[in-house]
Amino acid sequence: MKKMSKILVLSIFTLLLIALAACGSDDESAGNQNGDNKELEGSVVVDGSGTVYPLMAKMAEEYMINSQPNVSVEVSRSGTSAGFETFLIENGTDFNDASRTIKEEEKAKAEELGMNIKQLKLALDGISIVVNPENDFATELTEQQVIDIFLGKYTKWSDINSDWPSDKIQTYGPNENHGTYEFFYENILDEQDMVGDANLQQEYSTLVKLVSEDKNAIGFFGFGYYDNNKDKVKAVGIDFGNGPVKPSLETISEDGPYANFTRPVFTYLNVDHAKEKPQVLDYAIWVMENVNNYAGEVGFAPLPKEEAEKLANELKELK
Repeated sequence: MKKMSKILVLSIFTLLLIALAACGSDDESAGNQNGDNKELEGSVVVDGSGTVYPLMAKMAEEYMINSQPNVSVEVSRSGTSAGFETFLIENGTDFNDASRTIKEEEKAKAEELGMNIKQLKLALDGISIVVNPENDFATELTEQQVIDIFLGKYTKWSDINSDWPSDKIQTYGPNENHGTYEFFYENILDEQDMVGDANLQQEYSTLVKLVSEDKNAIGFFGFGYYDNNKDKVKAVGIDFGNGPVKPSLETISEDGPYANFTRPVFTYLNVDHAKEKPQVLDYAIWVMENVNNYAGEVGFAPLPKEEAEKLANELKELK
């Protein structure tokens, strides 16, 4: 009987050890959804585009909750161009979010520093033309009319349509720190100077407020800021030649009905940091594996699945 008792005790002890080991394995898997059970720590520093900020802030939050709770992902929004200034220096930021592609002079700066960088396309955004909610006449404009308004060729609403009020048009937009301004200037205005009295702002929340309080306002910014402020501003339907189209997750695409006002948004990775700091590379991979799951929540159209997967696989090769 004593011998049987010892065998029974040993059997129970062995089963308990197996069960504990299994629980530990489950906990590790639950803590990191990217398939890598290694727990990481440290910080990841991101700056740049105010347009991309809501998407990257969402990604950072989900990563810290669902993948690596001991990693701190710090996301700021100084603007695309200002962000590149703090990215392209010794010991600069790990990522720079951008609502335009990197410029040749910025590439040259990276080469001068011996810095290896990688462009990661995140999602698609639609430049939204917005007016005050009380504006019940300029609900639809042609693409050329939008251009002419921001070039100052129309100064009063009645210049566009004699039935409209003779009030002065006031234009609004983000300032030169933002890639959205540069995209609008280069791709929509074809590098023609914007009207001199355009009210250009650093903060997108300020732009929303100004347009919401000025009945003669017309402004531009990324779709996400419009989508989250539909109670404060109204989107204008733009006629690109086949009837007016409003920005939406369905119309924003590189070959769809809103294509002329659609642009990709990016983040740029310091590859050297990624090789030195495991948490930076892990975050980059996690972003590209998960960005399509969250893009729509914050006003961005997702990338084609194969495009996001290709970038994720390229990042995994850096390990």
